[in-house]
Amino acid sequence: MSQHTGRPVSEVHVPAPGGGRLWAERGGSGSPVVLLHGSGMDSRLWDAVLPELARHHDVIRYDARGLGRSDRPERPFDDVADLRAVLDHFGLASAALVGLSMGGETALDFALAHPGRVTALALVGASVSGHDWPQDPESTAYAEARRRGDAAALAGLELSVWAAMGRTAPGGELIAAMVEENAARRIVSEQHLTGAPGQPAEPRLGEVAVPTLIVHGDRDHPEIAAIARRLAADIPGARGHLVPAADHYLPLRTPERLTELLLAHLPA
Repeated sequence: MSQHTGRPVSEVHVPAPGGGRLWAERGGSGSPVVLLHGSGMDSRLWDAVLPELARHHDVIRYDARGLGRSDRPERPFDDVADLRAVLDHFGLASAALVGLSMGGETALDFALAHPGRVTALALVGASVSGHDWPQDPESTAYAEARRRGDAAALAGLELSVWAAMGRTAPGGELIAAMVEENAARRIVSEQHLTGAPGQPAEPRLGEVAVPTLIVHGDRDHPEIAAIARRLAADIPGARGHLVPAADHYLPLRTPERLTELLLAHLPA
């Protein structure tokens, strides 16, 4: 976290449910916002968005279990419980949640499980629990790479499918570094990841009762676009935005546009 006003930047290790620690960072001032990254990534996803966001908000970002600087899991865990542990550790009764991909899925599941603890949602290229993903050659290749524990193959698939704009596009080198450094960790983490308790989110979207922003890039996976349309249609009052020149790694591809959308949406 770089230049900001308000709360000094602090790095902490949050005790995770069931053992281990989650790396987290907090800085800035204003209403609280928690940033959640996607699978196979880490909190560096938010590097280009965070400095301006922290000028207006008290911002927390953390590495999901087993990824980045967080401890690898040794027993089953779920991301919703981990998010609750982060909020509790920082003494936050509620916060706005900004999540990309898996992080968006976690944010949505959390909002349904703990509605009083969420002030707003921003779902960026989000997945959603309960969604029936199509079976295609890419899905088969992912499953095979996980089965073999082939981190190099998994990283290659991630970059070709989800970072389609390549290394020469904005943020490309950082995206590649995150994916390649987290591939082996991801395989271990996903072996212990359980689904969030309770009913999947997709049939419950009408129950979301906080202001919700839906954002996805025009170069993202077609199924993410389909999910974004479903979220915008079924979450009451949700607003959807299509961002040009962005694939799944939208916060690093078009950080200025995403920051603009977030600052207009998040509670003051």
